[in-house]
Amino acid sequence: MDLSLIGAPTDVGASVPGCRLGPGGLRIAGIGTALAALGHDVEDVGDLVGPPNPRLSPVDGYRHLPEVTAWNIAVRDAVADALHRGRLPILLGGDHSLAVGSISAVARHCRAEGRRLLVVWVDAHADINTATMTPSGNIHGMPVACLLGFGPEILTGLSGQVPALTPADVHQVGLRRVDAGEKRFLVEQGLSVYDMRFIDEVGMREALRRALADVDENTHVHLSLDVDFVDPAVAPGVGTPVVGGPTYREAQLCMEMIADTGRLRSLDVVEVNPALDVRNTTSTLAVDLVESLFGKSTLLRMTPHPSAT
Repeated sequence: MDLSLIGAPTDVGASVPGCRLGPGGLRIAGIGTALAALGHDVEDVGDLVGPPNPRLSPVDGYRHLPEVTAWNIAVRDAVADALHRGRLPILLGGDHSLAVGSISAVARHCRAEGRRLLVVWVDAHADINTATMTPSGNIHGMPVACLLGFGPEILTGLSGQVPALTPADVHQVGLRRVDAGEKRFLVEQGLSVYDMRFIDEVGMREALRRALADVDENTHVHLSLDVDFVDPAVAPGVGTPVVGGPTYREAQLCMEMIADTGRLRSLDVVEVNPALDVRNTTSTLAVDLVESLFGKSTLLRMTPHPSAT
């Protein structure tokens, strides 16, 4: 498979600075070498360029909207270029607000190709805040809302269509800290959510089985992986850790089941914060998870997911 690594070293959308160091941490952990060792053609297009973090207060409910927009336009264009060239884009974040740009590019690509888009959003947080609900104004808590058409027009329109996604296009896995307004909004929008209580009760396998049940040969699966999805005992280097997340093995099973579909076609790896990490542990974990998405397994799997071809 032809893969393109796209660095987006910014934390303009985040609450805690430091994830702008994420692309460097992932490269130091050997993400390119690891994927090449699995037999993939890997190009690293380097880091995108955008405005620095001005660390200002929110304006009309948004912190750093001009800066977040500039970064997302750069991400959208870089992801679109990779897809146009037949390559699978891997966005190295950076904070999770960047998913507005990456998924907008993917949504536009899928419309042009006549493919169904399925976004698997793995995260400790729902990221569906709006300017009127947000307690902080940080846009890394808003990308799902923006992609569903709730947000500033400059972001909601990045795919060329509003909304970029419908609620049926998104499955959220691993949630365990959701703001009060988001809880109501998730119900109103009808999103499929497999939170940690669901995973505790029926297991990660059943959560992913349901999330991936409709994947077929015409599906483009996009994984948006916020590394704070994993319990901070395993992944300490994130800006907004929440205890009680998936274990290492549960996180690996999630990646392996997505890989088994054979339909992963784009990926975000975001919110790695080396400034808060311990000996690059979290970047190393993220690389380990990405390897599982692209062929690393304990045994040679001879019976892939029925939807894989």
